[in-house]
Amino acid sequence: MTTVFTGRIRPLAGDADVGADVEVEALAVEDGRIVALGAAAALQAQHPDADTVALDGWVMPGLIEPHGHPAYSSILLSDLVVDIRPVTIPDAAGVLAALKKAVADAEGQAVFANGWDALLQRGLPDPDMRWLDELAGDVPLVVIHNSGHSAYFNSAAAHAAGIDRDTSDPAGARFARDADGDLIGVAFEEAAVEQVVAPMLARAQQHLPELLVAHLRDLSRCGITTVSDLSWNPDLNPLIQSLHAQGRLPVRLRWYEMSRPGGTAAPRGDDDPMFRQTGVKTWSDGSPWIGNIATSFPYLDTDATRALGLEPHHIGTANYTAQQLLAIAEPYAAGGWQLACHAHGDRAIDSTLDVYRQIITRHALTDHRFRLEHCGAMTAAQFARAASLGVTVSLFVDHITYWGEVLVDDLFGAERGGAWADAGAAFAVGHRATFHNDGWVTPNEPFRNMAVAETRTTRSGFRMPGGTPVTRAQALAGQTTNAAWQLFSEHEVGSLAPGLFADFIVVDRDPVTVTAAELAETVVQATYLAGVKVI
Repeated sequence: MTTVFTGRIRPLAGDADVGADVEVEALAVEDGRIVALGAAAALQAQHPDADTVALDGWVMPGLIEPHGHPAYSSILLSDLVVDIRPVTIPDAAGVLAALKKAVADAEGQAVFANGWDALLQRGLPDPDMRWLDELAGDVPLVVIHNSGHSAYFNSAAAHAAGIDRDTSDPAGARFARDADGDLIGVAFEEAAVEQVVAPMLARAQQHLPELLVAHLRDLSRCGITTVSDLSWNPDLNPLIQSLHAQGRLPVRLRWYEMSRPGGTAAPRGDDDPMFRQTGVKTWSDGSPWIGNIATSFPYLDTDATRALGLEPHHIGTANYTAQQLLAIAEPYAAGGWQLACHAHGDRAIDSTLDVYRQIITRHALTDHRFRLEHCGAMTAAQFARAASLGVTVSLFVDHITYWGEVLVDDLFGAERGGAWADAGAAFAVGHRATFHNDGWVTPNEPFRNMAVAETRTTRSGFRMPGGTPVTRAQALAGQTTNAAWQLFSEHEVGSLAPGLFADFIVVDRDPVTVTAAELAETVVQATYLAGVKVI
């Protein structure tokens, strides 16, 4: 059966700088795919038996989140976890009140909270084990940093998770200890944080089908029709396949397995357009907000950095040496998988590019599309080097929205902090750059990503003193055509063109001609997947 959708349609097909301003009247959809675009009368004449659906609003391709964490987000943003993120509770007093209430209401059950951020919630205490023991007593309490790169826990939580002074540090992560080797209640990086929150993950398992579907529907309401999970646990595959069989997936899911030292590549699977593995994820360094990104330059010496416990002239370290990173990544690449690596600091980026170059050369790779994730302190020269290697970039431009002033005034200064997430520099050297919200770290707001990439302006109106704004065509491509290409899905999604799935959204304004401020406030009125309305 054919359906002709009519409206004011922006196909956004083609190169980032070509065709963004094209508008058509209608698109014809058959078996979930677009078969034609053009004038409404012409398409209706070609398909006289087709149903016609008039869309009230502006129509554009469904948006793509190229670096999400829907599995973890579905838990961390659920009622199982106390939400203390700065976007929910902006001040320290509110955070402390929320934690005290959660402990008082716990009735002996463990309490997990997510969103601690001393840079935005000024005045928070040092959340070490001693302080958390005083706050929670025998109630296990875990507080996850807003970045997800550290977690704080009390003695009862350590016991519940089976962690003590004899617990070994996992590869690429660590448990902070005092001079005597005793735990002080802080876990750094994914593998250690995962051990601390293991009881929460276990508790969530029975609720996960409902939690995951609810979260994916929230993404759909934001206009997202394809999301990639950069910390996927393959043990969840049967659940997703079951939800898919039940017709309960409102978005397409691409996933990246978390790499492990000594890990081996899974065999290549089928090419299911709804759910499939795209690659493997590694973390080269950590988060700028807790002092553990690998840079060639020091953090500033400010009240904010001292509150984080950073000594003057502090420089963060990488999670792995280049040789360790090579040993982890190469087996996966040799198995045919795309590599994606989290790297914020310029030293971490150089090290990752060194590793990528060795792998690309050894295995004579061409269309590998290896990825660099976040790219906070990446320089123009590094963007050029990455482009020459065929390495693609996904930038966390929404850091500017929430932490722009912090980056400049508190952490790195005007030169380094001001050029943070320099999307314009990436496009200038030929990158098909993408933007993302990194799961729960910032709200899923792709239209705001596009706007801030254009304006480099924070939510309070502060204009970053460095970096390069992008054009509107580049901004739109960052969450449509470029993201599809980055996920090896350009043959399926990303624009509205014949042969692609009819994944599109209806919005309340023209995404091509409105101002950047108006673009940021775009309202999604409806979301369609393969020509079927899901929201």
